[in-house]
Amino acid sequence: MRVLLLVAAIAVPIFAAHAQTAKIGVLTFEQTPELFKDALRKGLREQGYVEGKNLAIEWRSADGKTERLNQIAAELVKMKVQVIVASLTPSVAAARKATTSIPIVMAPAGDPVAAGFVTSLAHPGGNVTGITNIFVDLGGKLLGLIREVQPKASRVAVLLDGRSTLAKPLLGELEAAAAKSGMRIIAVPMTGPQHAADAFKIVHKEGAQAIVVQPLLATKDVAELSRERRLISISTGIASRSFPRLGGMLGYGSDPSEHYQRAAVFVAKILRGANPGDLPVEQATTFELIINMKTAKAIGLTVPKDMLVRANEVIE
Repeated sequence: MRVLLLVAAIAVPIFAAHAQTAKIGVLTFEQTPELFKDALRKGLREQGYVEGKNLAIEWRSADGKTERLNQIAAELVKMKVQVIVASLTPSVAAARKATTSIPIVMAPAGDPVAAGFVTSLAHPGGNVTGITNIFVDLGGKLLGLIREVQPKASRVAVLLDGRSTLAKPLLGELEAAAAKSGMRIIAVPMTGPQHAADAFKIVHKEGAQAIVVQPLLATKDVAELSRERRLISISTGIASRSFPRLGGMLGYGSDPSEHYQRAAVFVAKILRGANPGDLPVEQATTFELIINMKTAKAIGLTVPKDMLVRANEVIE
C-alpha cells in the first residue's frame, strides 16, 4: 500500500509538469528573422511562457518559396501543435488550408477580411485571429508621401505580388486615392522578386515617376533598380523598415516588433482556453516613417525639412 502511494505521489508532479508544457508552431514565409524570434519570445515571456521551460516552439520557414508553405503547414498540423503563429498573408493562407481546428494567430497579415481569413475584425469567427498591419488601407498616405517629395509626381507604378491575395485590394485602394489627387496608377504584376528587371521595363515604358512596392517584393534588387532609374520608391507593411535599409527611398508602416509581441498575447489567451473566433483582430495604431537620404540624394531629390522632422529614422 505504501509503495503504491509513493508511486502515485511521484507520478502526479511528473504528469503536471508535462501538462504545463505548451507546444506551438511558427510559420514564416521567408527565413525567420531574429527580430521576429526575439520579439515573440519576449512577448511570450511577459505572458508567463518561456521556451525550453513550459513552452516548446517549432520554428519553420519556407525560405520565400510559396510551394513549401503548404507542406510545412501540414507538417505542423501532424506535430499536433496547439497554436500556429503565421507571419505574412501567404503563411496564414497555408496554415488555414492545412487546418480548420488548430488556432492560427496572424503575426501579422494585411487585410484578413479581404483575404477571407476572418468574417470581420471584431468577430473573426473561425480559427484565425491576431494582428493586421492594414497596409492596404494606406493608399492615400503612400501617395501623399510621394507628392511631398515630388509635388509634380503624377504617374505611379505599383509592383503587385501575384502570389498574394492582397494585390487586388491594395491596387483598388491606391486607385481610389489617386483619383482624388489627379494621379495615375500603373499596375505592374509580378510573380516574384526574380522578375524585377522585366517589371522595370514596363515601369520605364509607362513613364512612372515613382513606385509603390508590395512588401514581399521589396528586395535589394528592386531598391537598386529604383535608384538607377531615379524613381521615388516606397514600401509598407512588413517591409516598412527593411526596404529603406536595402536602399529604397521611403518606408511607412507600423512597427513589426510590436506586431510580434502582440501576437504573443493572442497565443497566451488561446493556450489558456480562449476561442480564437471570439478574439477581435487588432489593427496597428501607430506608424513610423523611414527615409533613406542617401537614395534621395542619388536620385536628385530634396526632402522637405518638415518631413525629415516627422521621420522616425533618417538613413544618412
